[in-house]
Amino acid sequence: MAIAISNLLRHQPVRYVINGLAATCVSYAVLNACIHLAHVPSAGIANFIAAVLGITASFLGSRYFVFPGGSESAWHQLARFWLLYAVLALMQAAVLFAWTDLAHYDYRVGFLIGTLLQMVCSYFGGKHWVFKR
Repeated sequence: MAIAISNLLRHQPVRYVINGLAATCVSYAVLNACIHLAHVPSAGIANFIAAVLGITASFLGSRYFVFPGGSESAWHQLARFWLLYAVLALMQAAVLFAWTDLAHYDYRVGFLIGTLLQMVCSYFGGKHWVFKR
């Protein structure tokens, strides 16, 4: 069993999915903590705080677990990572706008399409631009 897991972890896309799930869990946990423990009065503000910490967790996981061994400073990578995520957020919004507002299709399907595109672009953007060797 340990050998099978070790073999799976050799594959970058598998590590990428694990990192994404972990970052999502961080974001969701922080969102809940903001709302239920810190009593942040705005779900929007709580979600913003959660998103910043979730994206930071994603960056750390990407740098040290998914794409280790990069030669550039963490600050340069972090700046490119945030820029990549800003572009991806705009892309997600554009997909949802085109799918739902212009074409009048179900927003849930548009969200899934945008999320899948975001995952693919995030992986290749991280691999070939943010954490390039």
